[in-house]
Amino acid sequence: MVRLTEKPFYLTAEQVKWVENTLAGMSTEEKVGQLFCVMGQDYAPDALRDMVAREKVGGILFRPEPAQSIRNRFAPLDEAAKVPLLKAANLEEGGTGGITDGTLFGWPMLAAATDDEAVVEKFGRVCAVEGRGAGINWTFSPVCDIDMNFRNPITNVRTYGSDPARVTRLSRRYMEAVQGCGMAACAKHFPGDGVDFRDQHLHPTYNSLPAAAWYDTYGAIYRNLIDGGLMSVMVGHICQPNVSMEVNPELRFEDCLPASLSPELLNGVLRGKFGFNGVITTDATIMGGYTMAMERRRAIPQSIAAGCDVLVFNTDFKEDYGYLLAGVREGTVSAGRLDEAVTRVLALKAKVCFAPPCETEADGAKWHREAAEQAITLVKNNRPDVLPVTPQRYPEVRLIVLGKDDILDGKVSEIGLEALRKKGFDAELYQPYEDDLHGTSKLTDRRLTLYLANYEQASNQTTVRVEWCKKHALDGPRFLNEEPCVFVSLANPYLLQDVPRVPIYINAYTATRTVIETVIDKLADGGPFTGVSPVDAFCGLADTRL
Repeated sequence: MVRLTEKPFYLTAEQVKWVENTLAGMSTEEKVGQLFCVMGQDYAPDALRDMVAREKVGGILFRPEPAQSIRNRFAPLDEAAKVPLLKAANLEEGGTGGITDGTLFGWPMLAAATDDEAVVEKFGRVCAVEGRGAGINWTFSPVCDIDMNFRNPITNVRTYGSDPARVTRLSRRYMEAVQGCGMAACAKHFPGDGVDFRDQHLHPTYNSLPAAAWYDTYGAIYRNLIDGGLMSVMVGHICQPNVSMEVNPELRFEDCLPASLSPELLNGVLRGKFGFNGVITTDATIMGGYTMAMERRRAIPQSIAAGCDVLVFNTDFKEDYGYLLAGVREGTVSAGRLDEAVTRVLALKAKVCFAPPCETEADGAKWHREAAEQAITLVKNNRPDVLPVTPQRYPEVRLIVLGKDDILDGKVSEIGLEALRKKGFDAELYQPYEDDLHGTSKLTDRRLTLYLANYEQASNQTTVRVEWCKKHALDGPRFLNEEPCVFVSLANPYLLQDVPRVPIYINAYTATRTVIETVIDKLADGGPFTGVSPVDAFCGLADTRL
């Protein structure tokens, strides 16, 4: 039973009446459509409009485009929609998660490295204000995973770090900021990513903590968010066998399903033990973690029967719609379970689709710079004589860029060279394929080598590690004893595992022009570096401290 006047909906009598009347006026086919959130750009505009008008699709997410373009895409769909649409985005790192002309505030780990809840408050406000300006009313964030395994290729800087208490505190502050601006938050990825070292986009993964440890960490985070009024939860294609088998002792390990299909994790834990009354949505059902877990014609209705209220993204909408409709008609999804799911979707719509304009202001660019100033972390400094880096001591700087050069607001190489030259350095970009093996007699301690490495986490990859030049790894830090070297990781905080002997190592958490300029300012002007590492940047390795 959905408690419409209680947490997290707190609907008024008028809103309750709208939900009840809207549900009563729907056919079974229309109810089924409300349980889909589709990827807008996967369909031609006319086809998408038809899906909204005929199948009554409940929600749509468009990949980031300029805000006006997003508004233009939604306008004809709003006209066609009998019931207002949930308009979703992944506002994980700032307004840029929904609109290309928004602010890239920083990945959550940048905010976490400030260890300042006021920064996270501003982070959430930037996401909500910029998102709502484009019509977005539902964000698939906060990411409240715990980055327990530094080898995990997908959590990384998307998280608030490896300390459960910090993740609990900061993810709640973000949620409160977002929902305070009239947007629904959707915490992810229940039962929690970051224990495994693999990516659920590719196949089902595992949160393998013992049940008691899970309840004390991941479970505590979700309880806290739910107590604070969290409106929705996204469940991952992640198995938690120890918790599942505790809920249902008859289960065997091989029978444990990912959360997106698991009645034990959804009804047994989220609804039962945690008393969650809001909307539960799957993660994208196009992901290997979902498609490999069960035959699709069974999986689509199973997710709803198990406790999910919304199915996110489709391999083929018409096919998936047919599978769910067949599941309802065959009784896999009961009439009561269908109505319960639709009621929750409508309650969420009553809360956010009619919300008054957001009057909160957000100065994204200013707040991003302030956050970067606080967050950049001097992880290791075994050569205190090197800093500050001045043109008088090091007239020449050899800049080496590793990883992705293109970023949202320029190129790492060009931004780095420009910032160095403004400080008075004779800076050049090292081209390893134009160099040859050589000795050390001509090296000088008057030249500094500065690394700017940009290796970001991303879906559908199995590792986030440094890749060196195929020509003898000439861009590697080989001659650390002959000339000074500073290594800056702009994204992945764990690159010390690949450069364990560099004497000076800095984590910056997000690759933007502002972050690069701020790092170089701190190096040249003498700091201070105030960031507090949210993870073990030494990766538990003894030699990374040398």
